[in-house]
Amino acid sequence: MTLALKPDVTATDTEDGLVLLDQRTGRYWQLNRSGATTLRLLLEGHSPEETADRLTRRHPAASARALADVRTLLAALDRARLVVTA
Repeated sequence: MTLALKPDVTATDTEDGLVLLDQRTGRYWQLNRSGATTLRLLLEGHSPEETADRLTRRHPAASARALADVRTLLAALDRARLVVTA
């Protein structure tokens, strides 16, 4: 799976994570640090499973829910029409 932001979506780093702006609608979404890290890993080409594995290396206490959280974020980004997958 290859994930990319849609062409009309811009990402801006913030002190607390990442802000995504859909320039077509003017709507924006704020991701906390964990969400920003997750999105960056997915955009780098890592699968949801690889992303969850990398996240749990940094935060072992979250291992039980990491994959579900990655999939939940991915689904939310897709529903918001912020990303495209190939």
